[in-house]
Amino acid sequence: MRPSLAVIPIAVALAVAGCDSAGVPIAKVQSAAPARYVPQWQAQHLARAACPPAGPGEAQCAALIGYQRVGRDVTGWKPADIEAAYHLPSSSKGKGQIVALVDAYDNPNVASDLATYRSYFGLPTAKFFKYNQKGQQGHYPKGNSGWGFEIDLDVDMVSAACPNCTIYLIEAKTNSLNSLGDADKEAVKLGATIVSNSWGCYQSGCTWHTTDFDVQDVTFLAAAGDIGYGSFPPAQFESVISVGGTELSKSGSTYSEVVWPDTSGGCAPDIEKPSWQSDPTCATRTANDIAALARNVAIYDSYEYNSYAGWFVAYGTSLATPIIASAIALAGNSTKQDGGKDFWTLSKSQRKASLHTISSGTIDDCPPSLGGTYLCVAGTGQFGTYSGPTGWGTPNGIGAF
Repeated sequence: MRPSLAVIPIAVALAVAGCDSAGVPIAKVQSAAPARYVPQWQAQHLARAACPPAGPGEAQCAALIGYQRVGRDVTGWKPADIEAAYHLPSSSKGKGQIVALVDAYDNPNVASDLATYRSYFGLPTAKFFKYNQKGQQGHYPKGNSGWGFEIDLDVDMVSAACPNCTIYLIEAKTNSLNSLGDADKEAVKLGATIVSNSWGCYQSGCTWHTTDFDVQDVTFLAAAGDIGYGSFPPAQFESVISVGGTELSKSGSTYSEVVWPDTSGGCAPDIEKPSWQSDPTCATRTANDIAALARNVAIYDSYEYNSYAGWFVAYGTSLATPIIASAIALAGNSTKQDGGKDFWTLSKSQRKASLHTISSGTIDDCPPSLGGTYLCVAGTGQFGTYSGPTGWGTPNGIGAF
């Protein structure tokens, strides 16, 4: 893989490229961000962002907390739904596979919260290891309840989709891009070949080492975001699998999906078009690559978010990303993955057999010039079964991984 440049995809005003003191290529894009639309989850009072807006040089977690309080009967999609909807061999595969989750700050209750989640749903005891940014099992960063919810969400989703997997949690000292990049590198040093990032830089002024997410024989994934049309780092990088979101429904024993309208996705400004992409409308890197459930999932968190602890309903591409990471672990092919390329180079017959095509729904805040195109709408047929919001679809077993 060749390195990708770190940029911000909003009204770019000035780009400056260079190298750091160690000679590592970096890119900085300064941009003037116009007022963005209000996502449906916010406008309709469905959910609130777990983490506050990120500042310059920082990433924001993509976890959203549903406003509905969950009572004694736990609501939201459960592990059995995820396994059944995506035809995953969750109970029989995954042993020996490591899924590394990179997040910021500390959730001091994560081990006990994870045990509660797994016990409630009858899942086996977790193989769980927590590290700080330097790879130490101790000296963890300061706690943060917002990122703490993101952490619980991540470990719960890996537990739901791949209960036999080993989970590594690497907690970055802060949510600065430098700290999170170092935590991603530490995950690789610890031996992980699947690294899941449920966060991104969704505002202007990002600077990133281009090698942090481009390591041979390691699969990196990142959440597309929850703010409608747009592609953001690190999900937009060629070497990273960009994961979009869907809404799931069930009739009898049959599951179906449509685009989650708040998922991000689309053309990535200033990111060179990969050689393995040939879609007709986007001249740069096209995202997303694949998608999974991003709404109404049961999560357990006891870290006193807004003075309430217990069961929550979560939203966001934060949910989808560790689910896809788990599907890769179930397939056992993480060292053979090549960013999003593998999904783009599948044959038509392979896609039909191993991915659920999403044929309905539209991403919100689509630019008028792209209205009605495959970059914003699922099911157009303009570029096979591909759509920007959900990529090539959602898992149907593990054949695509």
